[in-house]
Amino acid sequence: MFAVYEKLLQSTGKTLYSTIAQISGALVNIVLDPIMIFGYFGLPQMGIRGAAYATVIGQMVSMLIAMYFHYRKNTEVKSGWKYCKLEWRIVHEIYVVGLPAIIMQALMSFMTYGINLIFVTVSQAAVTAYGIFYKIQQFIFFAAFGLRDAITPIVSFNYGMGSQKRVKQGIYYGILYTEVIMLAGFIGLELFANVLIGAFAMSAETESLCVLAARIIAAGFLFAGGNIAMQGVFQALGCGLDSLLVSLLRLCVVVLPLAWLFTKFENADFMIWWAFPIAELAALVAAILCMLRADRKVIKPMKGQEKISDNTETNT
Repeated sequence: MFAVYEKLLQSTGKTLYSTIAQISGALVNIVLDPIMIFGYFGLPQMGIRGAAYATVIGQMVSMLIAMYFHYRKNTEVKSGWKYCKLEWRIVHEIYVVGLPAIIMQALMSFMTYGINLIFVTVSQAAVTAYGIFYKIQQFIFFAAFGLRDAITPIVSFNYGMGSQKRVKQGIYYGILYTEVIMLAGFIGLELFANVLIGAFAMSAETESLCVLAARIIAAGFLFAGGNIAMQGVFQALGCGLDSLLVSLLRLCVVVLPLAWLFTKFENADFMIWWAFPIAELAALVAAILCMLRADRKVIKPMKGQEKISDNTETNT
């Protein structure tokens, strides 16, 4: 329920309220963890069960605060039981975008599982190195995912308004800003890989392999920025299958066979990491081709169709 209200607030540009709700729940969780685990302030010592209770209470706090902000601040969105009746046209539109997004989330787990199975044939150190790098990488990718989630409603809103100019601006600046984030991540890892990875306690062999992996895989960030941004654009324009295609190429179709192939090389410890930037590059080529098609079939026909909607309501 928090996720629903969070997205409703984000869709109308009230991201500050959704952020407050999310941070509030996290802070409640952090404060309650030691209290309920160790039994402070007269509460029983509950151990791991206390951590679980603290987590659920934090989630409830986030939901309640987001709910309050939505019903009190989100005046653009009309709410009520009369809007809860299913309209299959709208359900279809939701799943055109939502189903590829669901599959994309699943593909990340599938890719990680597959990579581990492949890398273990090289060495356990390779599996450990990838696991550590993956954790560091997610900090950078989450920033790009956040921008992608901002691109989608902006482009989608202006697409619905028929504003070709604003759609193009949303696409241009969305891709630009995402690329800037990924470029910063690339530079940071190339310069500070030793420092970041040194924070993890591991053997010298594994640490050296992890640094190598970080510097090679980070090259793919330069291509990943465009892929991630264009996936958000495709979802906004109703081209969910194009978004899914890019994900399949990035996370499965290219990277897994290449990683397996590179394990057969004599210098597999070095070669296996190149599967990631190559997959990102292949996906970027496909994303550009899909974007050119979307421009021809979806964006160009919008010219001169901008709608006047001073009194438009959005209903849920």
